[in-house]
Amino acid sequence: MTSEKEMMQIENEFYAQGYSVIAGVDEAGCGPLAGPVVACAVILPRGYFNPFIYDSKKVLPKLRKELCKVISNVAVDIGVGIASNEEIDKFNIRNATKLAMLRALLDLEISPDVVLVDGNAFDVDLRMLNGMKGKIVVKNVIKGDRKSISIASASIIAKVLRDELMEYYDKVFPGYNFISHKGYPTKEHLSAIRKLGITRIHRKSYKPVREILNSLIQPELLNEGK
Repeated sequence: MTSEKEMMQIENEFYAQGYSVIAGVDEAGCGPLAGPVVACAVILPRGYFNPFIYDSKKVLPKLRKELCKVISNVAVDIGVGIASNEEIDKFNIRNATKLAMLRALLDLEISPDVVLVDGNAFDVDLRMLNGMKGKIVVKNVIKGDRKSISIASASIIAKVLRDELMEYYDKVFPGYNFISHKGYPTKEHLSAIRKLGITRIHRKSYKPVREILNSLIQPELLNEGK
């Protein structure tokens, strides 16, 4: 469990400066060899606190799903953005993540005054979100999902949504066990790629996938799934 002081300090500092609508943004899925990167933007009611909302990687799956429902019910607004594995290969994961985050913000119905983003690399001009009426404050927060309840909420929803998507792909591509590793580079996953080939959701620009592709006799052959 977390403390209110620990997880709401950043939000409270902006509220004290007169800002009223704060969106937290985070992603899930930078590291996997397959599937998209999913981003989420969450605007919580001012003053809302839940001691169980924290970095999604530190929350057990069952609680994570429960918190996803809680956040979805209490949030003022939620936006979701996805960048596909093809876009990751085309633009690289850093830029594809920015694209997914931007899409999540564009998916919001309410324009935020402040955007808190997990990490240190989001540098997109967001004036388009409020009709070019003025600059939206963007603050990158390293390990923000452990410092901001808004970012942590986005982290949880992004993780749950991406996990559900990979569970769907587990049915489309049997044998890879996406339901278990969610596309991450486990020994089991790498073994499955060598045995069954790559699928249309694999990231060909990632070194382990690229190396396996280069070792195949007919690298153009893909497992298209069911």
